[in-house]
Amino acid sequence: MGQLVSKRNVLARGVHFSTNEDGPPRYSSHHFDSTVHRNHDLRIPPTIVVSDEESSSTSERRGSRAELRRSSVYSTMDLVPQLEHYANSLPRQMTRSRPSLETLRKTFEVVDIGMDGGAMSDLSSLPTPDLGNEESQDPPEKAPVRFGWIVGVMVRCMLNIWGVILFLRLSWITSQAGIVLTCVIILMSVVVTSVTALSISAIATNGRVVSGGAYFMISRTLGPEIGGPIGVVFSFANALACALNTVGFAEVVRDLMLEFNVVMIDSVNDVRIVGVITVTVLLLISLAGMEWESKAQILFFLVLLISFADYFVGTVIPPDIEKQAVGIFGYRGDIFVENLTPNWRGSQGSFFQMFAIFFPAAIGILSGANISGDLKDPATAIPKGTLMAIFWTTLSYLGITVTVGACVVRDASGNKSDILTGNSTDGCVGLACNLGWNFTDCIQSQSCQYGLANSVKVLGQVSGFYYLITAGVFAASLSSALGFLVSAPKVFQCLCKDKIYPYIIFFAKGYGKNNEPLRAYILCYLIAVAFILIAELNTIAALISNFFLCSYSLINFSCFHASITNSPGWRPSFHYYSKWTALFGAVISVVLMFLFTWWAALITFCIIFFLFGYVNYNKPKINWGSSVQAGTYNMALSYSVSLTGVEDHVKNFRPQCLVLTGPPNQRPALVDFVGSFTKHVSLMICGDIILEQDRTTRPRDATDSLVKWMNKRKVRSFYTPLSAETLRAGAKHLLQASGLGKLKPNTLVLGFKGNWRESAPESIEDYINTIYDTFDSNYCLCILRMMDGLDISDDLEYEVNQGFEPDETVENQEQQTNDEEAADDVSDEGDSDQIKTVFQNDQGKKTIDVYWIADDGGLTLLVPYLFTRRKRWHRCKVRVFIVGDEQNMEEGRNQLIALLKRFRLDISDVIVMTDIEKRPHSKSLSRFVDSVAPFRLFDEQQEGISVQELRQNAPWKISDKEFEAFKLKSESKVRLNEIIRKNSQHTALVLVSLPVPQSDCPSALYMAWLDTLTCGLHCPAVLIRGNQQNVLTFYCQ
Repeated sequence: MGQLVSKRNVLARGVHFSTNEDGPPRYSSHHFDSTVHRNHDLRIPPTIVVSDEESSSTSERRGSRAELRRSSVYSTMDLVPQLEHYANSLPRQMTRSRPSLETLRKTFEVVDIGMDGGAMSDLSSLPTPDLGNEESQDPPEKAPVRFGWIVGVMVRCMLNIWGVILFLRLSWITSQAGIVLTCVIILMSVVVTSVTALSISAIATNGRVVSGGAYFMISRTLGPEIGGPIGVVFSFANALACALNTVGFAEVVRDLMLEFNVVMIDSVNDVRIVGVITVTVLLLISLAGMEWESKAQILFFLVLLISFADYFVGTVIPPDIEKQAVGIFGYRGDIFVENLTPNWRGSQGSFFQMFAIFFPAAIGILSGANISGDLKDPATAIPKGTLMAIFWTTLSYLGITVTVGACVVRDASGNKSDILTGNSTDGCVGLACNLGWNFTDCIQSQSCQYGLANSVKVLGQVSGFYYLITAGVFAASLSSALGFLVSAPKVFQCLCKDKIYPYIIFFAKGYGKNNEPLRAYILCYLIAVAFILIAELNTIAALISNFFLCSYSLINFSCFHASITNSPGWRPSFHYYSKWTALFGAVISVVLMFLFTWWAALITFCIIFFLFGYVNYNKPKINWGSSVQAGTYNMALSYSVSLTGVEDHVKNFRPQCLVLTGPPNQRPALVDFVGSFTKHVSLMICGDIILEQDRTTRPRDATDSLVKWMNKRKVRSFYTPLSAETLRAGAKHLLQASGLGKLKPNTLVLGFKGNWRESAPESIEDYINTIYDTFDSNYCLCILRMMDGLDISDDLEYEVNQGFEPDETVENQEQQTNDEEAADDVSDEGDSDQIKTVFQNDQGKKTIDVYWIADDGGLTLLVPYLFTRRKRWHRCKVRVFIVGDEQNMEEGRNQLIALLKRFRLDISDVIVMTDIEKRPHSKSLSRFVDSVAPFRLFDEQQEGISVQELRQNAPWKISDKEFEAFKLKSESKVRLNEIIRKNSQHTALVLVSLPVPQSDCPSALYMAWLDTLTCGLHCPAVLIRGNQQNVLTFYCQ
């Protein structure tokens, strides 16, 4: 063992390195004290901690070995693979995590390896608390009970499968369906349950299974939308199964009482009384804890094995006169042949009715999975125990069907006097005539009380000792009832803990070392009592069949769906399954539901769809990495790739928008504006350009919080943050790289830069150059201007990205009014992070005014049409304003109306602006001149100084020559603004064709044009321009 020697002969508190000849230093989970290296030049992250290593005698006294975390050969901070890194938490230990990439990059080595392999460091050791042995300092707590695969799964499943159907209905089903069809029914049931067991095994071995059983598996595979409904139905089904087996037990007790002439009230109410008393006793056993419940189940299992042995021994004992009188004649070939074929009787005499009544005898396969939280190793125990239980119970069912069918006739009177005294069988009816018995009278009058078709006590009568079979019935029914009474609350508790549905979280609380769901026990007890009062075994059995078949269908579909999505996370260690057998199991389960009782199947699916709709509407904040998510990813990827081979067509054009929102919650109006015409229609990407100076102040979880904000606002948009030095650089990168394949933006949406007069000239240049880059990239462009600005960061106390305006002031003071619409622009809805905007208000019968000044391909018309498809805007009328002259006004108007009709756009009116050529009012013109005055060079007024010299100091300014060259264009913008303010002061929305900037137009002048076009309006104004390519067509191809 090489010794660590301090370089500076100083001690470092709380840290100890140790190495040996074979490996690097060893690490444990203890955290460094932040003051450990205060006086040293060491930077070791607090999340990476080095274990103190005590003497072996001390470790032995504490009773546990030191937990080591070994470093890799790359770095002392870079750890080798550890189990605890992949677990959320370990019992009684602190959560451990590997060092982050930032930690690995910023940490330098502090351990020197000498020539002899010894390590040198300026760290030495001082004992620190041993977190791995924290429990030794507290009073010892008894560990919770955990079961292996035999007691926990196989025995439990066998006990639940061997229920009342075995002893009380199997012989009757054999008489109705015959031996062959009964075996077919058994094998069909086994096929369904075996396929489901394989699916359960695959799901159970694809990760750690905790409590919740089938619900846990389905919900974690298919997500809460499917898992929630099936959790409710499956819990209810288990409670019904408890009632079924309790009623079966009560029927046996009642018949036993009748043999001794004991009647409490009547036959039906006696069953109810005995059933309620029985389920109350079972509840008390369950409340005593899993340990007592397990001991009771073992006792029941032993009793059942003895009763089976008693039955099979009874079949080989030669029958006496009493047994023959009730139709039991031992193994005989003629009886076997007679009972091979069916003999349907009564209203329930059909194959699928028999199937529906028998199927609950096979539903116990989930009993082991339902207590998965109480198993030592669920991944191993569930597959092995469930499949073994199915194998042995199937053999027992087939054995009893064949043996009872070979020993007992269908009808017998039970009267010893019906024995034939002579050899004459004239007038004798039935197989018993050949065996020396005449049951003709009861057969013809259909009053026989004994035989396979009439008595439910056949197994006891065949057995060697009758009351052992009665004990077996007690054990089978009580064990199944107890098993379901335990399963239902545990599944329901897991459902309640997930908080998918309201008002049931009360039942999630657990008590004791095993976290027993006492509240859920009481609820299950009340449900069971309610159905025990029905006291009709066959009715309850049909309902249970539907509920369990629905559960089996979803379990199989879960396995199929997880397999078909090819998710890398689907890696079950149980390989003996097939996705196609799982699909078969899912389909056959649904088919059987409708074949059994179609009305119950409809009720079941209505309940499932209602609960599914509720969860889907509420969208709980749960992420279990379900196969539905994997399937959605596969579909999205597949469709996205397939779109790349499809050529663009004008009929399928959609305005796919890249919106430079900054943090979306700071500009909700911009988000809502674009969402109003892209939601459920086209792509929307919120681009957030993070300037270098803002990176340090940005919260780490900013992206997640902003995505949550958009989801809460129900905005269908992607969020893409991008770091850049300037607004223009970031926008340029987003224009080039945003989107995927055909899902790529074609329209850039900006907010208007309302503070452009106060901004630095570089900022204006940046903004205008972003517009230039947009047109150079062949993008369409929209610029939204609101009277009160777009940015609400002052209200939210956020930093302002200076690439946008912090606020906007209305320039035209004369036009300001106290219009009620202004109050709708930004209003608080009572939620601190959700600000209501004008785009979320019902617009009523206002108008949307479109100033289609230039033909841009039709985007200027398409956007308002998409607005009118929204519920809040659908009553708005669209008016189109075009430029024309008085001589050809009607002709131009009619031509445009004809064009709009061919475009199939619902335009209410077309207005020709004939006064656009007029000179603007002097007041308006002087206001424009004043607005650009700070950005002019006034070079002609400065003698002796050339324009080039002035340009060197202020390259962004407008020369007098440039101002005069663009004078007419400037006046036309001022005049157009006068017309807009006159006609569209109180409309819902104004859209104006955006002028395309010429390359020689100064940026400040172009900014002034944009400002002039939209100033003085009290409604949202949009400057919009297509990319000069058609987005509208009147052709069908």
